[in-house]
Amino acid sequence: MNLYCEKLHELMPPQPSASGGLKVMEVCGTHTMAIAAHGLKDFLPEGLELVSGPGCPVCVSDSSYIDQCILLARQTSRPIVATYGDMVRVPGSAGSLAQARSQGADVRVVMGASAALDLARQNPQRQVVFLGVGFETTAPATALAVRQARQEGLGNFTVLLAHKTILPAMRALLADPDNRIDAYLCPGHVSVIIGSDAYIPLVEQFGRPCVVAGFEPDNILAALVEILRQIRLHQPRAVSVYSPVRPEGNPAAQAVLREVFQTADAIWRGIGTIPASGLVLAGGYEAFDAAARFELPVLPSVEPPGCRCADVIRGRCRPAQCGLFGRVCLPAEPVGPCMISSEGACAAAYKYERRKRTPTHVAC
Repeated sequence: MNLYCEKLHELMPPQPSASGGLKVMEVCGTHTMAIAAHGLKDFLPEGLELVSGPGCPVCVSDSSYIDQCILLARQTSRPIVATYGDMVRVPGSAGSLAQARSQGADVRVVMGASAALDLARQNPQRQVVFLGVGFETTAPATALAVRQARQEGLGNFTVLLAHKTILPAMRALLADPDNRIDAYLCPGHVSVIIGSDAYIPLVEQFGRPCVVAGFEPDNILAALVEILRQIRLHQPRAVSVYSPVRPEGNPAAQAVLREVFQTADAIWRGIGTIPASGLVLAGGYEAFDAAARFELPVLPSVEPPGCRCADVIRGRCRPAQCGLFGRVCLPAEPVGPCMISSEGACAAAYKYERRKRTPTHVAC
């Protein structure tokens, strides 16, 4: 680690920019947790700032979607709502899935779409709805489940989709003149699917380095070294320092995504509507759309008063700069999704960064 630390200090420009240093955004919730857990910010040279972006799928799911999930769970027909665990506690304008469950709704935590499909097989007389949340990492599994349901003729399985693709959000943040980002630390898991070459258009359009990293401290620091090297040489590129990522990604996963889904505009919490950033069911698979089957209305977005999750997601503020953080908004009684999710920036900051740390390694 010290070797990378020394290289970071060596490559750091003496006068980064008039606006106060270099700002690198990670767009992966696992990176956010790893950076906080290992105290990596303690080893960065002065002027190099790491900020969290829209890399937590639960955090960027709009409040209107959460309200739809709760409305679905409270249907008098009592469908089985299958979801990832992080979604259960996220508050909407009328409670949470946890509260709906305490009032009789059948909400079950599953590991993924295939487990929800098993529930449909095991309960042929019940409707089973899987809450499809996540980026390109989890979307292929949802697509496979939908395709399998059609092949088996499972008429009691549907999905309520909030899957999103990460590149349009990264582009939207770079295009925002009020949101300075000097480079991206790109997500490892997503990049296994889409490939490191997927970031080339961002580099060509905005001239910002896009470097894919794994999740070990040395690999994250190696990616930051590569970012500083590119900035120093004025040669931004899209590359990966994470060995499982290939330039072309995973063609099989990409193929099933194209078969089952098509892109559509999607609402991102804190960012708004981003064109062609969401995934909806393609032709031939519309029968598995829970929103249509249960006639769920389009609901308005309602944010918790005082919550700054929207600013945290855009990298405009740190969790501790929210007036609710650590006071009203706590892991046991969260207000916003960034404190609830295991990949949320506020959860990471509360767990690892609330008190001033002493670096566990010798600083360079």
